[in-house]
Amino acid sequence: MVDTDRQVRGPVSRSRPASHTVPRPAVPPPAAPPISSTGPGPADPHSTAASTASPARSAAAAGWVGPLCVLIVGSFMSVLDTSIVNIAIPRMQVDLSAATDDVEWVVTAYTLMLGVVVPATGWLGLRLGLTRLYIFSMIGFAAGSALCGVAWNLESMVVFRVLQAIPGGVLPVVALTMLYRIVPAGKVGAAMGLYGLSIVVAPAVGPTIGGALVEYTDWRLVFFINIPIGVLGTILAAATFPRIHPTTWPRFDIVGFVTIAYGLFALLLAFAEGEDWGWGGYRILGLFVSSALSLALFVVIELEVDNPLLDLRIFATRAYAKSLVLLAIGVTTLFSALYFLPQYLQRIQGMQEMDSGLVLLPASLILVVFMPITGRLYDRIGPRYLIAVGLTITAYGSHLLAQITPDTPKLTLETWLAVRNLGVGLSMMPIITNGVSSLPPALTAAGSAANNVVQRVASSVAIAGLGSLNTSGGAQLMNDRGLLLASGARALPAVRAATSAGPSGLTGYYTELSRAVTTQTYANGFHIVTLLCAAGALIGLTTRSGRAR
Repeated sequence: MVDTDRQVRGPVSRSRPASHTVPRPAVPPPAAPPISSTGPGPADPHSTAASTASPARSAAAAGWVGPLCVLIVGSFMSVLDTSIVNIAIPRMQVDLSAATDDVEWVVTAYTLMLGVVVPATGWLGLRLGLTRLYIFSMIGFAAGSALCGVAWNLESMVVFRVLQAIPGGVLPVVALTMLYRIVPAGKVGAAMGLYGLSIVVAPAVGPTIGGALVEYTDWRLVFFINIPIGVLGTILAAATFPRIHPTTWPRFDIVGFVTIAYGLFALLLAFAEGEDWGWGGYRILGLFVSSALSLALFVVIELEVDNPLLDLRIFATRAYAKSLVLLAIGVTTLFSALYFLPQYLQRIQGMQEMDSGLVLLPASLILVVFMPITGRLYDRIGPRYLIAVGLTITAYGSHLLAQITPDTPKLTLETWLAVRNLGVGLSMMPIITNGVSSLPPALTAAGSAANNVVQRVASSVAIAGLGSLNTSGGAQLMNDRGLLLASGARALPAVRAATSAGPSGLTGYYTELSRAVTTQTYANGFHIVTLLCAAGALIGLTTRSGRAR
């Protein structure tokens, strides 16, 4: 294996202008990227790029497909766990003798810890080296999954989920950073098309895999399945990855870490518990205010320290900042369907976990087919038309889903989802690839970390925000229907028939009314997603087109 860690550009200046504005990074020269400089902090001034530039390029050109497949395995495993566990929650609640409100912390604790650990990944990559950090994270995730599988009560499960989330948050960031270090520049689009199978397909197939495991075996296999994958991925990583060793030892920005960790923790907690605690309650408002203050303090600190935890120069690149907005829209689109459609299928249409997962499967296969194709198209035509056309198709698919009724046929739902996921498959990877590719190589790790933070926050906001709208909208719709009955609507044939049938008839009428109201709340959520995707398509038209220079 080739030692590529000595390849640097020279010291990175950390001087700040008097106005404290974030400077726009200079365009790097066409030398080979600095593999050792994976995040903030100065590079080693005593090493030179010329000593290893040719071996690094030849190694990347000779065999990047094998290491890329290993990266996909690790990232797929960690991202899959964000959706596969949701299916197991009802069975887990029974076996662990947990209350309904308490068992939700199995998911909430994992999400909160992901947000806390991601910002520190760049510093860990500098101190340990990317290859070593990836291997440690694979081992840690497999060990954390094993502990979750043997949890004996809710308290132990929550603790083990926190331990599992630490390497789980590191893996996607390290994987995306390494992709840009081992893949030749002209092949990044094709590589990201394959890598996208982990980012987009993993949460999409999670309900199907989880439903099969829960319904036909045991919910603990949802965690145990990670052990052989983790062991295999560790062995392959040690055998195929370049030896990327640390060349710098930057000081850990402890104050910056505390401020961003608390800011993200408070923000994610507020969105996770807003519906239960009350959006206007002092606890939720206090979390929002303290989160905003903490994140503002983090920005001030990072603009002043010599070795920032997250290099804010990434936001000076307009293409990257624009990609974060589009990424938030794409994640909201993806998770709105993954979270609410299984509820609709199980609560409204009465399907079991496995059956509801199978309804989502054909649309997931659309992603599997089109993600690699999109990667090759990206290398040829650039991101503009892929993003604009993809989000337009996604908007149309979301508009179709907004027409659902309590009795929409399964084949119709599968068709609408397939159309929607065609758009997701065309747009999602160009959004991420164009953003990270626009950054200088030394800022790739910071960009990867910020991408993952946006994904975590956007998914939490989408689920919490749309869920709250569903709850409030459903209550309003039920109240409106009740007023209609009280104001003389008993002349309606359905109401008259239900009344004449006695209590059983009224119970049946109320059940059908609840199904219709709940379905309408889901439809309203898809109307909102339609508007977001339409706005994203317009933003996509402002991105570059053609081959990357």
